[in-house]
Amino acid sequence: MKVRDVMIRGGLTLKESNTFYEASQLFINNQVEVIPILDEKEILISLLTKNDIIDNYMKGTKPDINIKYLSHSKKNIIDEDSKIDNYVNDKESYMAVKNAQGKFVGIFSVNNMLRKGITNESEKINELKKKLNCTYECSQGRLNCTELDAVIESSFDGIYITDGKANTLKINKSYEKITGLQRKDMINRNMYELEKEGYISKSATLMVLKNRKTNTIEQEFSTGKKVLVSSNPIFDDKGNISMVVTNVRDITELYELQEELAKNMKLTEKYYSEIEAMRIQYLNLSDIIAKDKTMLDLLEVAKRVANVDTTVLILGETGVGKEEIAKFIYQNSMRRSKNFIKINCGAIPQNLIESELFGYVKGAFTGANKEGKMGLFEVADGGTVFLDEIGELPLDIQVKLLNVLQEGEVERVGSVKPIKIDVRVLAATNRNLEDMTKDKSFRADLYYRLNVVPLIVPPLRERREDIIPLIQHFLSQLNKKYNFDKTFTIEAVNTLYNYNWPGNVRELKNIVERVIVMSSSDKIFENDLPIKNLANIIKKNSTSDDICNLKEAVGKVEANLISKAFDSAGNVRDAAKMLGIDASTFVRKRKRYLEQDVL
Repeated sequence: MKVRDVMIRGGLTLKESNTFYEASQLFINNQVEVIPILDEKEILISLLTKNDIIDNYMKGTKPDINIKYLSHSKKNIIDEDSKIDNYVNDKESYMAVKNAQGKFVGIFSVNNMLRKGITNESEKINELKKKLNCTYECSQGRLNCTELDAVIESSFDGIYITDGKANTLKINKSYEKITGLQRKDMINRNMYELEKEGYISKSATLMVLKNRKTNTIEQEFSTGKKVLVSSNPIFDDKGNISMVVTNVRDITELYELQEELAKNMKLTEKYYSEIEAMRIQYLNLSDIIAKDKTMLDLLEVAKRVANVDTTVLILGETGVGKEEIAKFIYQNSMRRSKNFIKINCGAIPQNLIESELFGYVKGAFTGANKEGKMGLFEVADGGTVFLDEIGELPLDIQVKLLNVLQEGEVERVGSVKPIKIDVRVLAATNRNLEDMTKDKSFRADLYYRLNVVPLIVPPLRERREDIIPLIQHFLSQLNKKYNFDKTFTIEAVNTLYNYNWPGNVRELKNIVERVIVMSSSDKIFENDLPIKNLANIIKKNSTSDDICNLKEAVGKVEANLISKAFDSAGNVRDAAKMLGIDASTFVRKRKRYLEQDVL
């Protein structure tokens, strides 16, 4: 007779990708002893037992680890065409059965084989006697085996043995320790009574006596302990159940871990929902595209700051979107119905900047309007002024700006009469104003007056979760603008995602527009991208056919890198960071190459 003739067909299965938590749930929710593990092609590779689950739990295995990393057995896998004689004396109670293609088809159980009368039970018991070297007797509900008693008593698992009528015969000390119950209160008592009196929540032994097969259940005791119990029937020569042996494992801590995991999952969902709500709430009020948590946290702070009239200094590299943050603050402020005046301090000629900002009276200077002119601060009265590139403001104008911030008034050029105004000032720069105060190129009192609430906009390389949404946003805009239907390939998107973006969002937008306009097909490939990084510069400078002095060649590459980094970053600190050197080293080397007229 072959294995396929007596095996239990089909059953629960697990994949290698399933987690320890999922496997545990499957064992807890189903009365099974073993579950086969399949690979991605449905090939049977190993067998996971309830003891594997418990052992891994005791080792502190994390709930989210894949079961392919757990310790489990591969030896108890047999072929369906094997003869059952090969497994009569096998120590494995359960074996997974595979077909000729290696796929799982069922479970082979020695106990199941015994129930069907396929082997001689008395021969099996005699063989067991030899192995244990002891005399096995079961008479009038009593066990007599010194060595077997010692084995049972020393077991780490709790063991509970009843006869075929559910009368308690033996309990070991581990059972007492795990459950908190005393054996003196349970020996010789029937499981029906113990269940009825509430010692246990439900009895696996009674289930075995009813359905004549192994049962695994969760059990709770009057002491509050929760355990996983597995009850197995032992049959006599006539096929009647002579005893039921129950193994007990404490899973109280497993339940606590499960509850903690469930709480953490709920918290994760809660946090995700909050972040998504923040994103929707904030982004509906501005043109900002943000998905990265770093950027969403910044927007949350900006939203709080928007509700008060305090001065805000927005810092960050060139192209990160400082102006968008300023607009976001304005749109969420009480002044959103009033003017928003943007002033680029670096774009106005120095000889005109005072009159542009503060205005002038008639006849103030040659060429002036005969009626005089209102300055931008007066135009913005009641609203918001955004001073972009504040670091470019000349020192003499800084004095007047300080007066606006402190006194809330301006003086037109050629006038001695101050004009009261009510404006909120937002300022932005990619320069280090603190360093500028040290070299006297920026007034310290103005810096401290501006730096009431500093907001640092992170560079695009530090908020990579925003890159793909920004690409999609710019792509959608440009497709609509030019009536295109162009898309990026996965390779192209991946290249854009991994690029360092020294020019930040501005550079990203320019590159997306360039490739959309220049590409000849509707698919934009990786080769279409005009991205050049520092590695390209080194390669370009080091592939010359001419042989020259090594020191000179290295100097040329270094000078080129310093020049490119400074042009991209716009300031010493960020340029040095791009090259992975100290700012002082960058300044020293750049100065030397400038003196050598190499840069």
